[in-house]
Amino acid sequence: MGASLSSNGSRRGSRRGRRAAMAEINVTPLVDVMLVLLIIFMVTVTLPAVGVPIELPESRANAVEESPDQVTISVDSGGRIYIENEPVPSGQLPDALSALNRGGDGQLPNIVLRGDRSLDYGRVMAVMGELGRAGFTSISLVTDGSVTAP
Repeated sequence: MGASLSSNGSRRGSRRGRRAAMAEINVTPLVDVMLVLLIIFMVTVTLPAVGVPIELPESRANAVEESPDQVTISVDSGGRIYIENEPVPSGQLPDALSALNRGGDGQLPNIVLRGDRSLDYGRVMAVMGELGRAGFTSISLVTDGSVTAP
């Protein structure tokens, strides 16, 4: 009972065996790449949008949706003002606000104001007053979520 030979002297069954071996796909590299992409995605999603460290006050207010044209202004515990991540020199806030990018239709961007909880009310109101003088009417205050009512 030997294997039958074809006209060129090879065995018939060997061609089928090679095809079956070629049909297997090694998925280990694919899984490795997907896990690395998942880790990168998880790390980048949790990074804060603005790098100024501020301890925000707590509130039970509903979250506001982010918009692409918003500008974040932060006031840290020392009272220093930042537009996005750039510090604003003392007394230069009106000039910095006038230099903010106005949209193609002349519309002012939305302002997101982050103030440290240790600041007095007057410092945050002074910044809001300058925003009002510069013509910014859409101002959102950022807080941390809270589960207890005041």
